Amino acid sequence: MKTSFKTVALIGKYKSPEIAGPLLELGRFLQDRGVRVLLDRLTASHIGDCPYPVLGLEELGKEADLAIVIGGDGTMLNIARTFAPYDVALVGINQGRLGFLTDISIDTMIETIGAMLDGGFVTEERMLLEAGIFRGGERVFEVLAFNDVVVSKGVKGSLIEFEVRIDGQFIYTQRADGLIVATPTGSTAYALSSGGPIVHPSLQVMALVPVCPHTLSNRPIVISSDCTVEIIVRDADDPRSHFDSHSRFDLREGDRIVVRRCAHSISLLHPAGHSYYGMLREKLNWNRE
Repeated sequence: MKTSFKTVALIGKYKSPEIAGPLLELGRFLQDRGVRVLLDRLTASHIGDCPYPVLGLEELGKEADLAIVIGGDGTMLNIARTFAPYDVALVGINQGRLGFLTDISIDTMIETIGAMLDGGFVTEERMLLEAGIFRGGERVFEVLAFNDVVVSKGVKGSLIEFEVRIDGQFIYTQRADGLIVATPTGSTAYALSSGGPIVHPSLQVMALVPVCPHTLSNRPIVISSDCTVEIIVRDADDPRSHFDSHSRFDLREGDRIVVRRCAHSISLLHPAGHSYYGMLREKLNWNRE
């Protein structure tokens, strides 16, 4: 991760015209600090007369030292996947309630970003997953996921039957609504609502969380990120796979979904004093001191 932020990319929530004002304000502040400001092409379409160079996301990844994302956690998920191959740190500014990933309030962004440019930040390295779908020995789809890889029954309602293997070793055959393979980041998303554990983001692990399993003894399991997970669809009417709820692929019986840790990671920057446990207390309404 680069620690001298000379070029900053600004990225706003897709189809959200209301971010124009805060984004331009932040851009002017950065320029006054001597920072080169770049703008995402889709974001620029909501700005009108844009005063900054406009680039596509991949070009931004090559040019920027830091990307500031204004939106919500969903926006951050998409940007993280795109920027994974590039050495670009990410900062999240939330338009509304503070998120798990976008933890800076839009009301205090100028003061907070200024302090972070002066070195007042903490860094979290977050792992990603890479998933490939194989059909008859041929790879037919591949994608990165920041939160999770999900194999599900689809919309027809009947359970899906699948086999799970870890590093080639048979684990179980299960009938369920689906199975979630989650990163520590994704442990507070769909996996949490399905009864999975909260996993600290500093850990390099994956959580396998069944969704409404037919066998009640089938419980979530946490495994090393060095493992390779294989999910083979055995019996299903309308099986599907989802990746961070941003990408989808329709499955067939016999398809094999292979999930492993991505070689790239993402650096998330938080304001100095950031506490993961404090964020959990706020988001999950745990008892306060």
